[in-house]
Amino acid sequence: MKRRDLFRMIGAVAGSSAMYQAMTSLGLAADSQYAGPIKLQGAPKGTKVIVLGAGWAGLVSALELRDAGYTVELLEYNNRVGGRAWTIRGGDTITELGGETQKCGFDPGLYLNPGPWRIPYHHRGYLDYAKRFGVALEPFIMVNYNAYVHSDAYFGGKPQRFREVQADFHGHVAELLAKAARQDKLDQAVSKDDQETLLEALKEWGALDKNHAYVAGHDSAERRGYAVNKGGGLMPDPVGGPPIALADLLRSDVWRALTFGQTHQWQSTIFQPVGGMDSTPKAIGKSLADITTLNAKVTAIHQDDHGVTVSYVDARTGKDQRQAKADWCVCTLPLTVLSQLDVQVGAEMKAGMNALSYFTAVKTGLQFKRRFWEEDDHIYGGITFTDLPIRQIAYPNFGYNAPGKGVLLGTFAGAAPGFELAALSAADRVKLAVEQGARIHPQYTAEFETGVSVSWHRSPTTMGCAAAWTPELRAKHYRNLAELNGRVILAGDHLSNLVAWQEGAILSALDAITRLHHRIVAA
Repeated sequence: MKRRDLFRMIGAVAGSSAMYQAMTSLGLAADSQYAGPIKLQGAPKGTKVIVLGAGWAGLVSALELRDAGYTVELLEYNNRVGGRAWTIRGGDTITELGGETQKCGFDPGLYLNPGPWRIPYHHRGYLDYAKRFGVALEPFIMVNYNAYVHSDAYFGGKPQRFREVQADFHGHVAELLAKAARQDKLDQAVSKDDQETLLEALKEWGALDKNHAYVAGHDSAERRGYAVNKGGGLMPDPVGGPPIALADLLRSDVWRALTFGQTHQWQSTIFQPVGGMDSTPKAIGKSLADITTLNAKVTAIHQDDHGVTVSYVDARTGKDQRQAKADWCVCTLPLTVLSQLDVQVGAEMKAGMNALSYFTAVKTGLQFKRRFWEEDDHIYGGITFTDLPIRQIAYPNFGYNAPGKGVLLGTFAGAAPGFELAALSAADRVKLAVEQGARIHPQYTAEFETGVSVSWHRSPTTMGCAAAWTPELRAKHYRNLAELNGRVILAGDHLSNLVAWQEGAILSALDAITRLHHRIVAA
């Protein structure tokens, strides 16, 4: 075996912590620092704050500032609140840059979350607001051992069960390490007294036989499943299936999916709101309806020593120019949008706004006549991974075993595949999702009914999925973007260490309005 292959194996086994540390350094993963509801006291009477954007950061800012005694006005580009925390249902329309408009044809009760779709247990800010506004949560199945891992070029293009790949990979690695231990190759790392314990642990972890070999049999079948399942009465005896060869596991790269549920932000328990990801923002937004203006497309933000003036037009027509005036402004607009506006802020903040690009992401929702993934493939929730451009197929985490139709997430692609898909029309993205998904689930062809696709780079309100920070960009621009600039302060998940998470937007908003409040009170 080549050394680079061994290193790749070790990376897959021990890479979850290493991956998590790397993601933390880039601001992509961390525990939430939420410490409970903030208390803003002593708000000067009659002080007005205008909040731009009614995504999570804007909603939290408007809610907490209003409750603290400020006069608040909230402007939102969309005809709804929630920002990227969005749920698409039957009858909804989606218009992308370029003008292509889709009308969702999903049946009642079915939906797609094109933006965020899961909530880790340690995102305490989100969980607190959901509890405060009475939003029910349900489990999100992150890892389903009966879902598939698919390599188009290996195994004849046939998808492999996640449990088979994991069991075989662990078994082969355990066998290799057991051989090294038995040949006294680990003397410097493991004492003689511990080697027998290590061998026993490897035998248990990798489902090895008495000779510390990974082979077809009862032990391996208990991990990877049976070719002939257990039965009753005079049914045939169970038979363990043959393991996938180590060389095929390595060359196909299917092992890369194994750490997906092990990194900190994906560890159980994961939640989703009952009925769609927009449930919590809608509940908060309802309480702010009297101070919210929807379909308000901001065109300029000007400030002087006395206040802030925001110019905006009707987003549906581009006309009806209006102005909103306030003493202070909390701006939660994506930097991709904000950098194109007439914004009166300092040179360093402008440089930061212009420097940061955004990740891409494409999601496609597909409605089928029946829930064949449950009826035929026995997959209830979870995710299938593939090296095809669609990248992931995710199964609904509600309505298990129910008769009737269902909606799958048929595409979740970022990076290069995301940009390639974004270059297609929405109709072609749906078509491609069906064609490629049929290589994993042949039932697609006969069962597909309708679909919608969202490319975040083609969304006029975001022009991207999430801020693409690098350590160098963060060191140069992050603080300049987060500091109060005159009478304007920015907030959003892009100004957090939890980029692309709702929790990041919540924490950023709470930090920004707390600092703004202290500045106002001090003045």
